[in-house]
Amino acid sequence: MGRVSWIDGLGRGLRAFARRMAGDARGNVAMLFAISLPVLVLMTVGGVDIHRASTVRANLQDALDAATLAAARSPYTDNDDLRRIGLASLRANLNAYPNITLREADTSFVLNADDVVIASSRVDVKTLVAGKFLNDTLPVGAHSEVDRSSRNIEVALVLDTTGSMAGQKIIDLRAAARDLVDIVVQDVQTPWYSKVAIVPYSMAVNVDSYANAARGSITGSVNITGAVINLAGTPKTITAATRARPVVITASSHGFSNNDVVWISGVGGMTPLNNKPYVVANRTTNTFELYTLAGVRVDGRNYSALTGTNGRVQRCQNNDCSITITASNHGLVNNNYVYITDVGGMTQINNQTYLVGNATTHTFTIDMNEASLTPYTSGGRSWCAQQGCTWYAFENVYDDLVTHRISTCVTERTGDNAYTDAAPSTARVGRNYPSTSNPCLSNTLKPLSNNKAAIKADIDLLSASGSTGGHVGVAWGWYAVSPAFSSLFGSSAGAAYNTAETLKAVVIMTDGEYNSGYCNGVISADSTNGSGSASLHINCNAPNGHPFDQTLALCTAMKTAGVIVYTVGFQVVDDERARAVVNGCATNPGNAYLADSGADLREAFSAIGRDITQLRISR
Repeated sequence: MGRVSWIDGLGRGLRAFARRMAGDARGNVAMLFAISLPVLVLMTVGGVDIHRASTVRANLQDALDAATLAAARSPYTDNDDLRRIGLASLRANLNAYPNITLREADTSFVLNADDVVIASSRVDVKTLVAGKFLNDTLPVGAHSEVDRSSRNIEVALVLDTTGSMAGQKIIDLRAAARDLVDIVVQDVQTPWYSKVAIVPYSMAVNVDSYANAARGSITGSVNITGAVINLAGTPKTITAATRARPVVITASSHGFSNNDVVWISGVGGMTPLNNKPYVVANRTTNTFELYTLAGVRVDGRNYSALTGTNGRVQRCQNNDCSITITASNHGLVNNNYVYITDVGGMTQINNQTYLVGNATTHTFTIDMNEASLTPYTSGGRSWCAQQGCTWYAFENVYDDLVTHRISTCVTERTGDNAYTDAAPSTARVGRNYPSTSNPCLSNTLKPLSNNKAAIKADIDLLSASGSTGGHVGVAWGWYAVSPAFSSLFGSSAGAAYNTAETLKAVVIMTDGEYNSGYCNGVISADSTNGSGSASLHINCNAPNGHPFDQTLALCTAMKTAGVIVYTVGFQVVDDERARAVVNGCATNPGNAYLADSGADLREAFSAIGRDITQLRISR
């Protein structure tokens, strides 16, 4: 039955005792004692309620402190909103204590002019003793104040949008990222702002209109005004040509020697012979056999018969049948590569790469291919094909010449500033010359913004494609919140490093398949499985090493700079290095999350958003 039954019995006993004493007239002392005894007993046993009230007051104070802190940590400045947040927390905290009734009408949460949240509250405590004689409840009050010391928030979301994220995974990622934006970016941007940058990555990072300022300007083209085949001597008339293998040409007293390279044009009937170079073999005074430049006998058995006498054969200058290109101030030197486009007439030389020879200020020569070549008519563009040019010609891992065009994607920075956030004007980031089979991703970087709708609209456009240069994404996550990149991003750049004023965080989401490093802006020879065909990789290794190693170095550097790093591994591949990135990049173990499903991913992003918002407020 407990104390209540005992106290009820005591109360009945005291009342009976008082009645007996009142009817007993045997002495004044007895009378006085009879009158005083109930009061003395009430004071003694009432200590139970006093102690209980004291305990409730302590519990109320703890609950009110927690509720006031919750209100202070919220983004709100309006008292009604603060009271809503505070009351919700207070009710939850008081649920643990029975026989307590919260006086909501007597509970307030107010933000004063000094940015201090002031709270007060009262509860009614059900009494155990006093209620038998006085009121059934006792009022208990508490007061709390929390200094609201807030900060700006800058968050960069580094998001894996590689080909392995296709399907449901990219859908889950979009939903999770939107959730975080809703939590972090507040509707009220004064006195403290909250901004988010989006840094999608796959084979690299597409910085779009920021590319030239980040990697340096790119050399374009110059106009071509002439193109002629370099021939020597006088042309000889072709009077006969056999339909045999090899073709035998008759040209009286031609004067050619074996292994001379000659050019044939104007032939009637047997027209496949025209506008091509050939090697002379088995010559006589008036005849010679035709071989291709590759040493193969020319087969004329299926050609039409020769007609007319307009055919001409002429020796090529310097025995190479080169073409002299005229392009004013072309800027090329001998042994440079050049890429030709848009030539009229002599269209066969378009969209190909050549080695430059005999360069002067306004002319250079290129070796021609074995394709037939018609005379030049007009136009054309000459593009340099070295590093820093629109086109880049390089040797692949099999020593074949390959040419790629520049993109607006960027790659890792090398040298002393490989792992710093130095301004791009001080240290340019790497260029990107992607293959057509692994092109620059369409998802573009979006710098810090507080436009929640626009940020989420950009997230909704994310698509999955390409290999994984995750280290490039991590670098640009840092750059997105770095004040050193103000020359690039302007007002959208990060504020100065000052942890008392601005909280900077980078959230790295990955499935762990880092496989694409770079050398000279092309996927390197030592890139691993999943980075595309080796025939499209340049024949040099990444100067900074594997993307996993680069990522860990970048994370260490940005954490040293004061950036808080969170990691989310989404269905991470079974690779020890991938797990090392997820665990090693995070600021602390609590900042590393693993998600096996879309629901897990959304919960991880939401938890990070809540943590960032709470870290914004300090006690």
